[in-house]
Amino acid sequence: MKGAELTDVTVIVPAHRAAATIDRTLASIAAQTLPPKAVVVVDDGSDDDTYDAARRWEGRLGGAALSVFRQPHAGAGAARNRALKEAETEFVAFLDADDEWLPGKLERSMAEIRGTDNILVAHDSWQIEAGKETRIASARRFRAGIAAPFVALYRRGFIDTSTVVARRDAVRSEGGFDTTLPNAQDFELWLALLRRPGSKFHVFDEPLSRYHVTSGSIMSHIERRRRCCMEIAGRYVFDLRDHPGSPLLSLWFRALAAHFEAITAFRQRGEIAMLARTLLVLPANILAATFAYLTGRRPARRPGMR
Repeated sequence: MKGAELTDVTVIVPAHRAAATIDRTLASIAAQTLPPKAVVVVDDGSDDDTYDAARRWEGRLGGAALSVFRQPHAGAGAARNRALKEAETEFVAFLDADDEWLPGKLERSMAEIRGTDNILVAHDSWQIEAGKETRIASARRFRAGIAAPFVALYRRGFIDTSTVVARRDAVRSEGGFDTTLPNAQDFELWLALLRRPGSKFHVFDEPLSRYHVTSGSIMSHIERRRRCCMEIAGRYVFDLRDHPGSPLLSLWFRALAAHFEAITAFRQRGEIAMLARTLLVLPANILAATFAYLTGRRPARRPGMR
């Protein structure tokens, strides 16, 4: 792909103990029909060969400039924020170091965001777990809530990070990822970007990435993710006042969805005790979230970029 046109995108790759997967990730960037200008990999305190494995891709990314940094282990959000500070392009794209893109991902994404008012675009993806491939139909959920897209996103959280292309300045203006959240930092940032009335985004109907679920994946931290989703729900329910529908109904919907997701995951893993505990705490959690909203106790956003 030497000499190919480069698009004004920096690809941000957080990597922690990713020596076994980062070649697959970077190879998928090199295979893009429309290569990015830059790729920034941040090795987040790995104790394996992640850093050197990433460095070996210098000059092999279809013309994209590769930068690789190291930092003490601080989580994926902090690694993404470090890369955001380095990005000089108009757009940024996110790709985790155990995921991969299909070859047309950037070309299709740029066609959906250039010349539009969209702050970000995303698309469907394939989820790979235990050898099984499942299509994640994010675009269908987006279309179902097109009359009130922010409300639909708040309720269902249907954007996968490795599908996103966003405007760099918009992400920076919100301070990047909130690193005080151990999970769901990406969901929180999308809500921060899109909470203002008139903010636009688009999710299109093509599965152009593969998300690989492993034992160490962030999504596998079931209880921690549920707690973070409830904190985020309480933070952004106040912004729903500027959008169609009842904020309280959306808060209850989001709370039920977060708990149902956890219950389903615990059932699939045979963790019956945690399943039962989640069912027991559900009514109390909904009551607490409702009380916090009615009394105006809005949790503060803590951006991670300094």
